[in-house]
Amino acid sequence: MSDRITLKINADELIKSALKEDISSEDVTTNAVMRGFVAGEADLICKQDGIICGLPVFERTFKILDEGVEIEFFKTEGEQVKKGELIAKVRGDIRVILSGERTALNFLQRMSGIATYTAQTVKLLEGSKTRLLDTRKTTPNMRLFEKYAVKVGGGCNHRYNLSDGILLKDNHIGAAGGVKKAIQMAKEYAPFVRKIEVEVENLEMCKEAVEAGADIIMLDNMSVEDMKKAVKLIAGRAQTECSGNVTRENIEKIKSVGVDFVSSGALTHSAPILDLSLKNLHPVEEK
Repeated sequence: MSDRITLKINADELIKSALKEDISSEDVTTNAVMRGFVAGEADLICKQDGIICGLPVFERTFKILDEGVEIEFFKTEGEQVKKGELIAKVRGDIRVILSGERTALNFLQRMSGIATYTAQTVKLLEGSKTRLLDTRKTTPNMRLFEKYAVKVGGGCNHRYNLSDGILLKDNHIGAAGGVKKAIQMAKEYAPFVRKIEVEVENLEMCKEAVEAGADIIMLDNMSVEDMKKAVKLIAGRAQTECSGNVTRENIEKIKSVGVDFVSSGALTHSAPILDLSLKNLHPVEEK
């Protein structure tokens, strides 16, 4: 199933929740100045360079309020956009455009910002085999949109939620009584189709994870030198991932390590928004 279809069938309730957050009973300002239907048009304008992401969500936000709203897009999902470019025209009931504007822009700016930041980070890994992953460090109730934006930006998704895969982190290992015991318990409990990933913090833990049969070993907050030693120790017996405060500013140093994946919470928790604006709202003649 494509990402666009997944987004389409799961997004409505989350968009409605965001709209309810912004309109608890009425849009009192709009209702004060617009007492009835007037057809209008507004321009969606890009205010900085980046990658546009979230156009289907932007459109759906208005459509939930009024199916009669029409949006003409001049850019496609995932396309590079430049400051000053016209992205779309929104046409419909002026009351709907005014009431849906902020929520629609919040989604679009956030998703475009993540896609832009992700694309910039992926570019820094060019020339290596390492693929960029996101994490579960997402905004509550925004995970669907934020992980979608990572993929639009050229990154890959790690597990979507706690039901999606086994990742034995430090506290799981502590609760189980050690790396070997945690892996053994996971193998006994989990279906055979589930891979088992283990977070390790040093070479001793790494050796124990390999010998216990981990499928993926995450090298967490280890030095570049120790990560290189760990990759050599693992020697292809498990897939490798590194993590720990990875940002666009420091990711290049990981290129030489040789891990299969690098995960970065910064993709979703630290990406700035892409500045976009809905401007020039004016009445038009009905078609």
